[in-house]
Amino acid sequence: MSTNYTPLEQIPIIRDELRATFRSGRTRSLEWRRHQLLQLARMAKENGDALAAAVNADLGRPKLETFLGEVGPIIERCMICADKLEEWTKPERVEVPDWMKLWNPTVYKAAKGTVLIIAPWNYPMILSLQPLYGAISAGCCAVIKLSELSPNYSALVAELLPKYLDSSAYRTILGAVPEVTKTLELQWDHIFYTGNGKVGRIIAAAAAKHLTPLTLELGGKSPVIIDRDFDLRLAAKRILWGKTTNCGQICVSPDYVLIPRDKQDKFIAAVKDAYAEFYPQGALNSDSFGRVVTETHFKRLLGLLEKTQGQIVFGGKNDGKKRIEPTIIRDVKPGDALLDEELFGPLLPLVPVDTLDEAIEYINTRDHALVLYAFTENEEVKKKINENTTSGNLVFNDTFMQLAVNELPFGGVGESGYGRQVLKFSCDLFMYQRSCVDIPRAAEPGLETRYPPYTQEKFEFFSAPARVEIPNSSAP
Repeated sequence: MSTNYTPLEQIPIIRDELRATFRSGRTRSLEWRRHQLLQLARMAKENGDALAAAVNADLGRPKLETFLGEVGPIIERCMICADKLEEWTKPERVEVPDWMKLWNPTVYKAAKGTVLIIAPWNYPMILSLQPLYGAISAGCCAVIKLSELSPNYSALVAELLPKYLDSSAYRTILGAVPEVTKTLELQWDHIFYTGNGKVGRIIAAAAAKHLTPLTLELGGKSPVIIDRDFDLRLAAKRILWGKTTNCGQICVSPDYVLIPRDKQDKFIAAVKDAYAEFYPQGALNSDSFGRVVTETHFKRLLGLLEKTQGQIVFGGKNDGKKRIEPTIIRDVKPGDALLDEELFGPLLPLVPVDTLDEAIEYINTRDHALVLYAFTENEEVKKKINENTTSGNLVFNDTFMQLAVNELPFGGVGESGYGRQVLKFSCDLFMYQRSCVDIPRAAEPGLETRYPPYTQEKFEFFSAPARVEIPNSSAP
């Protein structure tokens, strides 16, 4: 175990200190929250190069990708949150019948309390700091359990965070299984976990012991449907980009392609052309292509290539140092090893289908995906896919870029998780709606009917809804 890991005996102390801060009311002030949000933006801005270098040391990820997907969005979104705090957190008066208006019915946006964020290694910055800005916006205290698989990033954030944020409200925990196990023994007011379904079940079981509300940001096998009339060159370019970003190690990476059987060869040729454009000297010789995070995952991917019954038609080479070429495998059939679990790497299986209905049926007989990608310009096809499939997100004619839309909620459904995040949705996640009525003395005459003794006249008054005529209707 690293000597830098958080001592187990310190973890309950950290939680208790954060709870004391929350109870003190320190996080209630919007000005205080705004300051923390701007400080978080400042941390990302002033240390962007160092953060990108740390991610590169952990993942080999190109600096451009880290600024595109993490540094830039965190700065932008923290500043938007700071600007929108009043709007997102203000109490809401509700419309009620006239006789209830004196009650002043109001919905308050109340912070849940002290929350736990369990962050992954693959996009360690956005997936640790995005829920954090949501917790800050909501007025919560928070601790981030940073991933041991991205040690350089985790160590840097653990060093930087107390320099920018109030340490009485926001802390980090470093460690592996023993540390997260100890953390999950404690009661929290919300847990936010990003990772895989296997660990997600462990988190959910731990949360259930304390009836703790939970957000699971999982992943799964996000499929791609290609309409036979779509431009295959454009589809290939956009799919390959989505697949090779962070070496395919992102929950929204296109996992496999459902391709019209007679278009498979043309699509493969189009992918080869896009690859030559992206990596003229080959991906293994390019500083625009990352690597697999650990030796274990590297061997897992190589093992899948050995087990597949499909035909490797492109790529497949590796440098023995956790870098695998983007690899296309054709004629992959249901039941193949490549179609079992989320690939989380630069492998792209092609599953031939004869019809759109066959593609939809294939998707619907499997776990709900985090994202369903579909390449089509046919509005009827779009409608059919939308109405006949289930996924956390639906994206037409590109990959990955749904994450750029600040105004859309992001999250899964079923096996791909539950809960929604990004900006207002992240803020909402860590608040609950607290209903309030204030019934004045002046309302008393209208309430007399509820008191004993119960008379026939009072019964007639309260049973009136049971005598209402219900309109006739017919089944569609």
